[in-house]
Amino acid sequence: MNSIIGRKEATAILNAFVNSKSPEFLALYGRRRIGKTFLIKHFFKAKKLVFFNITGEKDAPMKKQIKHFTKQMSYIFYNGARLVSGKNWDESFEMLTEAFKSVGKKEKIVLFFDEFPWMATQNSRLLQGLDYYWNQHWSNDDRIKLIICGSAASWIIDNIVNNKGGLHNRITRQINLEPLNLPETKQFLKEKSIVLSNKQIVDLYMSMGGVPYYLNQVEKGKSSTQVIESLAFKRNGFLLTEFNNLFASLFKNSGIYEEIIKTIASCRYGIGKRELLEKISKSLVGKGGLEKLKALKDTGFILDFKPHLHKEKGVYYKLIDNYSLFYLYWIFPVHNSLLVRGLAKGYWNKMKKSSSWYSWSGLAFEAICYEHLPQISKALDLSPTAIPTTWRYIPRKDSKENGAQIDLLFDRDDDAITICEIKY
Repeated sequence: MNSIIGRKEATAILNAFVNSKSPEFLALYGRRRIGKTFLIKHFFKAKKLVFFNITGEKDAPMKKQIKHFTKQMSYIFYNGARLVSGKNWDESFEMLTEAFKSVGKKEKIVLFFDEFPWMATQNSRLLQGLDYYWNQHWSNDDRIKLIICGSAASWIIDNIVNNKGGLHNRITRQINLEPLNLPETKQFLKEKSIVLSNKQIVDLYMSMGGVPYYLNQVEKGKSSTQVIESLAFKRNGFLLTEFNNLFASLFKNSGIYEEIIKTIASCRYGIGKRELLEKISKSLVGKGGLEKLKALKDTGFILDFKPHLHKEKGVYYKLIDNYSLFYLYWIFPVHNSLLVRGLAKGYWNKMKKSSSWYSWSGLAFEAICYEHLPQISKALDLSPTAIPTTWRYIPRKDSKENGAQIDLLFDRDDDAITICEIKY
């Protein structure tokens, strides 16, 4: 891929960021494989400036992280001259600050700290060092444009954006990079000379969403059914092993987050907060559980909503991550067989004719609609103030009444409600 697809809002923010005549501090976050690194490197590739890029290494000790940092500093500022690594981050940031003297006074310096949460190893005092050098030195230098980036969105939000210490209110801009929407997905595939009908693109989206790295696995000349069969139901298929890798890269103790996702996924119309916390491990009840739910929301896996006319305590959670829905419904039940030998050719084509597929496709299409609420609202010519929500009625246990559900409604400010039925 040679060009940035979509990302108009993010590109506009980056343009303002780099053209500013003041020091800038940008926080960039979004799930793994979403294209954060590609966006930054591609955007700055042709810019006439100094671009210092360092990437954290998962589970690597501080000494190794600093070694990488020093080697990159040598390459960017000193033409590869050998440098002795600092003993800690304080010394490393001091060396970086000194390196700025080798750059012209009118030349901009972009510092891109990628996968920053991985750099912040236990007892490393990386955040404290960043706090000091930003406030004491870098924020006084109009050339400096700092980007802190990470896949662990909740970590970036809690420790950088909402920092309670010296970095409080120091962020000048932020970008939450989300999956490509349907039109952007179509454009992405077209850029790869892959031309599919809108329906086939929706079918692909229901299985992998608008995650650029996943879409990059789509082969030219194959239908959506053939692509899904190849990626999900063959031995060593990409979508077969991605689920565990995805959560392990985002969260410590990732098994707990997987348990939460599986519990929410088992409830088609969403699950109430109280019921969810009762179902999952006792270790999550209370603050710990709520923090993990917030992390899953920040990373774009789940949606929290309050059904129309429900009280404040009636918060529900719904899984909206397309790939997770697909994996848990279709791949997880046959995971072991897939790892050993894969499944018979034509498996997915056969499954698409089953009643299970019709049930799942409705659920998956709902998730797509929830991801495209602004587009739906605009297509219905509704005011931007119209609030999208759902409605449900659950009768008491001893009642003979049936429950009821409205998939989507927009509570409008003209004393009216637009009711939508979602059907694939």
